[in-house]
Amino acid sequence: MIRSWSIWISSWGSGTAAVYCARPQHPEAVSPPAPAEERRFSDVDITTLAGRLPGGTVVTDPDILAGYRQDRALDPAAGTPAALVRPVTTEQVSTVVGWAHSNRVPLIPRGAGTGLSGGATAQDGALVVSTERMREITVDQVTRTAITQPGLLNAEVKRAAAEHGLWYPPDPSSFEICSIGGNAATNAGGLCCVKYGVTTDYILGMQVVLADGTAVRLGGPRLKDSAGLSLTKLFVGSEGTLGIITELTLRLLPAQPQQSTVVATFPTLTAATTAIDAVTARLRPSMLEFMDAVAINAVEDEMRMGLDRTAAAMLIARSDAPGEYRTLEAGLIAAACDGATEVFRTEDPEEGEAFCAARRFAIPAVERKGTLLLEDVGVPLPRLGDLVTGVADIAERHQVLISVIAHAGDGNTHPLIVHDPADPDETARAQQAFGAIMDLAVSLGGTITGEHGVGRLKKAWLPAQLGPEAMDLTHRIKQALDPHGILNPGALL
Repeated sequence: MIRSWSIWISSWGSGTAAVYCARPQHPEAVSPPAPAEERRFSDVDITTLAGRLPGGTVVTDPDILAGYRQDRALDPAAGTPAALVRPVTTEQVSTVVGWAHSNRVPLIPRGAGTGLSGGATAQDGALVVSTERMREITVDQVTRTAITQPGLLNAEVKRAAAEHGLWYPPDPSSFEICSIGGNAATNAGGLCCVKYGVTTDYILGMQVVLADGTAVRLGGPRLKDSAGLSLTKLFVGSEGTLGIITELTLRLLPAQPQQSTVVATFPTLTAATTAIDAVTARLRPSMLEFMDAVAINAVEDEMRMGLDRTAAAMLIARSDAPGEYRTLEAGLIAAACDGATEVFRTEDPEEGEAFCAARRFAIPAVERKGTLLLEDVGVPLPRLGDLVTGVADIAERHQVLISVIAHAGDGNTHPLIVHDPADPDETARAQQAFGAIMDLAVSLGGTITGEHGVGRLKKAWLPAQLGPEAMDLTHRIKQALDPHGILNPGALL
């Protein structure tokens, strides 16, 4: 039975993060061609760059550099950067990139370092350009926009908006520790995206530094603007391979209304995915999340919430419809869960938020069972059931434990492959399962990443999803904007 409890807010900021212990390999993976021009960092005098920037901006201390080699994917292929640069203005970023362009030095853009696909993995001899000190924000209540530098955390942007009675909706589970610049670089999503959309839906404009050091301003605080090509969208999700974002103009909404919460437990995975289809066919809840039996039990082990340990799956849905329509919509969501073992509804904000905290805590809870290979695959909603049951088949076939949690309302799932890195055979089976899941998602008309990015760990599977024509176009855009290949080499492409 599900019982009431005092709220327990838990996030990745207070727990651990899912990690990779090895780089999964696609059987047909090939390395992309090396940039046309390369130059060893040892041939370059770093003091010339340091002399153009304020003291302390360029760091070469090996102990500090060690903390910037990897993001939270812990890619074992990470190299050792030659220096860390922590600018605070667009002009300083331009100076760094222009210098690197002239000297053919690779740059690794980095936000908060919370990425899970190896997008901020350092290379030997590269410069890591961290935006962590770029933290200014201005909120305009009249236009409902915020102009922010990329180093602010998602949670800090939310708080700044809330001080003006406004709301920034995108809410990754790691919202307390991930940066808004990193969110833009990967087009991050989150729990409420089923109704409110993802990061790109809230970016009206940006300032970005191109590979030659030129700073370009794109878009602006205009809700409608169809002048020219949609260049802003080109840089969102580009993972630092086309430019370094130094400022974002964000669209804000009025504060979110009060929410009703519906929680349903199911005896089978099929019953749960059938309910998801029934909900999404008629309604647009403000949240619709899925947890399988492994995740339910892992969370219950840590939080002692009274969750049903016998359930095969659990859905957590919310409605923020206005006034009496909220109660009506919550009732319709509950009715759609007619295959459930139990359906629980609450209007209490704290109680509802506690269920959301449980969902956010699922990844750290499952990680306590072993090291994780964390997936981020998505499919069209009608194929969600095929994906979930297909992952269960993959787990059985490869004899590894896989937990599935999902932003069920938009078809974005996070299969969590648990393994022991000290067991080479189990690690190999986990890596095979990792690839099999991405192959499955692509075969179902889906994507290898819904919100975490391709990074370095998934790029071998990108051609199978995009196809040769789209891959060729992508390479042509990269070549046009970064002809020397200095921006985040090895990521995405």
